[in-house]
Amino acid sequence: MTNKNNTVLYTGITSDLKKRIYEHKEKLVEGFTKRYNISKMVYYELSGDVDSAIAREKQIKGGSREKKIELINGMNRNWRDLYDDI
Repeated sequence: MTNKNNTVLYTGITSDLKKRIYEHKEKLVEGFTKRYNISKMVYYELSGDVDSAIAREKQIKGGSREKKIELINGMNRNWRDLYDDI
């Protein structure tokens, strides 16, 4: 996820993507996303099990900003909000 100007990136994990993105958009979640006005979902991956999802989240979080931008551009070159697509 990112903010309106695409300057801040956030990576998270959830078992209910639509619900979790809604919570971030509506500022129902205290913390990083609320503080930095993160409200646009620009990239996501689906996983078959929680262990692989957690491992992938750690891999993405541990990567450089450049690597995260490459992932986003590979799926969503215009960085449009994908919330309505899920």
